[in-house]
Amino acid sequence: MEIKITTLSENTADLGYVGEWGLSMYIEADGLKVLFDTGAGVAALHNARLMGINLAEVDRIVLSHGHHDHTGGLRDVLKVMGKKVEVIAHPDIWASKYGRRGKNQAHFAGMPFSRELLEDLGAHFNLTRTPVRLTPRFLTTGEIPMLSDYEEIDSGLFDKKTGEMLPDELKDDLALVIDTEYGLVVILGCAHRGIINTLRHAQKLTGKELIYAAIGGTHLLNASEERVKKTAAELQEMGVQYLGVSHCTGFEASAYLAREFGKRFFLNNAGMQLTLPF
Repeated sequence: MEIKITTLSENTADLGYVGEWGLSMYIEADGLKVLFDTGAGVAALHNARLMGINLAEVDRIVLSHGHHDHTGGLRDVLKVMGKKVEVIAHPDIWASKYGRRGKNQAHFAGMPFSRELLEDLGAHFNLTRTPVRLTPRFLTTGEIPMLSDYEEIDSGLFDKKTGEMLPDELKDDLALVIDTEYGLVVILGCAHRGIINTLRHAQKLTGKELIYAAIGGTHLLNASEERVKKTAAELQEMGVQYLGVSHCTGFEASAYLAREFGKRFFLNNAGMQLTLPF
């Protein structure tokens, strides 16, 4: 199976493209065109036009979670598409999400649009906690169990339930899995619930062990040195053949992973167009 992955929005952009803090990827696989996240604002639309991608041809939209840097472009994407489209996500995408860094005041970090507005623009929401099969070999993970003993949710993320700031469990965090003859391809939004937990869950869902590629955000930005080292070691132990990181991975973690994976590592930036298998 040939897979094409085009990164439309990411923190860093290839020459000539727009970068923004966020993530959006356009995936062509198994006869489907899927938009995975929509970035924070204008980058996904702008870069899609530059690359000659017609977003009106998208068959499904999948949202990795409800943070604004993954959903902020959704309204304008729907306007451009101009049609009814299924949007697959977890029910918690409209949770009252907040973020705080250090001693700064917590700021709203959730979905910036109402469900009613998005439905008026053509969104048909399929909100579920369980995996969704887009095709027999292309699926979402649904909720990802927290099983590793060192991966944890960022302590600066909150859910303002009934007016009280509580730690956000990020149960809405999900990924995409494509089951190919050359191994699993796992596409990550932020991996808030841990890249190892996500990959292990993908293996369990498919019954396949070999992971050809893991591509996307890994949320190691604020991870301890110990966690980064354990993550790299376990990725190697799992036999991940290619690792392409984006967005919330962080410079130090990216540098460490690049050293560990060598030529099997790459930075997945806005404007990058991948065809798998490599």
